[in-house]
Amino acid sequence: MITRLKFILTAWVLCAGVAVATAADTASKSVKKNKKTEKAAAEWTVLFDGHSTDKLRGYKMDSFPGDKWVIDGDALRAIPGKSVDLVTKDQFKNFELELEWKVSKGGNGGVMYRVSEDFDEAWHSGPEMQIVDDLNHSDGKNPKTSAGALYDLIAPNDKKKLNPAGEWNRVRIVFKKKHVEHWLNGEKILEFDWNSPQLKGLISQSKFKDKPRFMQEKKGHIDFQHHGQELWLRNIRIRKV
Repeated sequence: MITRLKFILTAWVLCAGVAVATAADTASKSVKKNKKTEKAAAEWTVLFDGHSTDKLRGYKMDSFPGDKWVIDGDALRAIPGKSVDLVTKDQFKNFELELEWKVSKGGNGGVMYRVSEDFDEAWHSGPEMQIVDDLNHSDGKNPKTSAGALYDLIAPNDKKKLNPAGEWNRVRIVFKKKHVEHWLNGEKILEFDWNSPQLKGLISQSKFKDKPRFMQEKKGHIDFQHHGQELWLRNIRIRKV
């Protein structure tokens, strides 16, 4: 009887030890996971939080063009008329960019990346993720110039879901190790490889064929295109990847 009791107690101690070790291991993994999540969140740089424009300025300008872009609620609004693009003060090579946009009826704009300020126009160097009211603007009739497209080069796929003028659309652009993805409202709508033979072939047949530094920059500014119509941007943030 005593021997059996000892066996039961020993087995219980062993089980308890395993349970404690397992719990400790689980707790350790949880802490590491939380730290990793916190670190990832901390890596984001907010470009516009609804209040400060300190991370932005006008294209080829030293200051923010307050007569062309104004804070409207929690968003930046482009004033109709003569246009001035916004650019990030910092330059980026590999990045993940998130934002939301909406346009007025017939509105147009864009998000360009790896932009150089060596030229009169940002589009001479940087490719554009198109922003446009597909239903009421002529660019929306051509898939390669419709909302979400790599402008004049690659059309969005059939997963594209676009909200109409006056409603917000969520954008995500991922540029990692020469691979680029455009996301719209939670769906990946196109992807391509930077400087690939296929892309070079598309460029040679496009409006950019006579721009020798188009999509040749190793890093550059993020450019928010003002095309003369009303455009709103909000919740703009970026992180290096």
